[in-house]
Amino acid sequence: MPDFRFVHAGDLHLDTPFDGLSRLGGDLPARLRDASLTAFDNLVAETLRVEADALVLAGDLYDGPERGLRAQLRLRDGFARLTQAGVQVFLVHGNHDPVEEGWSAVAWPEGVHVFPTQEVEGVPVHRSGREIARVYGISYARRDTTDNLAARFPQTSDAPFAVGLLHANVGNNPAHARYAPCELSELTRGGMDYWALGHVHDAQVLSDGAVHAVYSGVLQGRSPKPSEQGPKGAYLVDVDDGRVSALSFRPLDVVRFETLQVDVEAVADTGGLQDALQTAAADAAEAADGRDLILRADLTGRGAVHQQLRRGAGVEEVLQSLQEAGTQVAGARVWWDRLIDRTAPPLDKDAIRRRGDFSAELLLRAEALLADPEQLDAFLAAHARPTDRRLRALVDAADAETDQATLAAALDEALDRLEPEE
Repeated sequence: MPDFRFVHAGDLHLDTPFDGLSRLGGDLPARLRDASLTAFDNLVAETLRVEADALVLAGDLYDGPERGLRAQLRLRDGFARLTQAGVQVFLVHGNHDPVEEGWSAVAWPEGVHVFPTQEVEGVPVHRSGREIARVYGISYARRDTTDNLAARFPQTSDAPFAVGLLHANVGNNPAHARYAPCELSELTRGGMDYWALGHVHDAQVLSDGAVHAVYSGVLQGRSPKPSEQGPKGAYLVDVDDGRVSALSFRPLDVVRFETLQVDVEAVADTGGLQDALQTAAADAAEAADGRDLILRADLTGRGAVHQQLRRGAGVEEVLQSLQEAGTQVAGARVWWDRLIDRTAPPLDKDAIRRRGDFSAELLLRAEALLADPEQLDAFLAAHARPTDRRLRALVDAADAETDQATLAAALDEALDRLEPEE
């Protein structure tokens, strides 16, 4: 057993409404309403299974200030299971569940600590009567908290291991609002050994040196947005000799959002496209360990099916056919949400070469450059090297293979724009 073991989670958004997904029908809306609560149950079970000393929750436990009774009762019962097993629970409130804008219908069990809003507080974690760590934290009083709360944390700590529990936008992440903004350099030079961060919904390790700074991400994906896709869960953290000795992500989500990439080059018709999509869905279900999936698919590449998608049997018909085919794939429940057509028509380059027009000259010139790396390098040096010193350094670092791939992609893009669809 390590000197100290804890689980870091955040952004539970319990009882989140999953707006806009009821259109997929069936029992999906009910399953989604329960998903965030079931994910919390999974978090409690995993914390108990690994025999953690503490669970730290980095804000946004609720989806809004209304804090439904169902969510509060689920938290209370889960916290009771943890504290009865000797697990201490520490939590802060974030922009979705600020202290002064919510209400509470329950009292937390002994062993649950909610950090105040006025100043950072440090609370010890004990094992067998001995302090093994200390958790520092501060909650949001109101939603619009734009002060740098990280600056209020102590710069030194005499704790065996110091955990900073903070709901904040570190480094001005553009995908999230600037609540409690701060810079990573502020965190890594301070007195904390591990920053348990909340607010950003992607699980991210910002720093893994002497000071760890980690976003656990959202516990349960809530929409098809990129930050909500893929595995969601919590981090298990082991500490030995005052340093993080192991850090592992534990998927705990119930329903997973994914966008599949499907190349249509080898697809002859829309029937073959549906088969390819079902195969991709089965692979995704296997990777998700049988979790329910809500899928989108990006259709890319050149192929004969492009004309069928643009004329007659369009993507909406294929999508409807997938939805009607059933929702059971490789043992998982699957809902198809959207197909995004980014396909292009096949190009007959032999025919273009024979025409002797502008497209033919462009194609022949590009192919000559692709066949001669030295000629390509000279061409890029003369026509495509940026004047900005920093950008030029990045371009100069590219190897011949990268230059060829870039030119080939540019050629395809140009021909797409020049050649009319038949």
